[in-house]
Amino acid sequence: MNILTAIENEQKKSDVPSFKVGDSVRVHTKVIEGDKERVQLFTGIVIGRKGTGLNENFTVRRISYGEGVERVFPIHSPRIAKIEVEKQGTARRAKLNYLRDRKGKQAMAVREAK
Repeated sequence: MNILTAIENEQKKSDVPSFKVGDSVRVHTKVIEGDKERVQLFTGIVIGRKGTGLNENFTVRRISYGEGVERVFPIHSPRIAKIEVEKQGTARRAKLNYLRDRKGKQAMAVREAK
């Protein structure tokens, strides 16, 4: 068991900001196209977190051209350059699946922290 935890701790990122469900985040992902590498942004609301340790994931949802887009990111992935918290929101539940049924501005409405 000690070998597994040692390997897991070695691959964990130490610079992960603390964010929770309901927060608006900006995720910087590294994209490789041919022999070039660039950073692409994905901005949206965290609608869920899942897993523990190295296997922890979070789901970000945004509205793009009137269509809902969701992406699941592993927190400790080497493809993620940086995670920035734009706004903190107050969610009263662990998963914000009810945002999927909403249209327009209401789809991005989560109570902001005071």
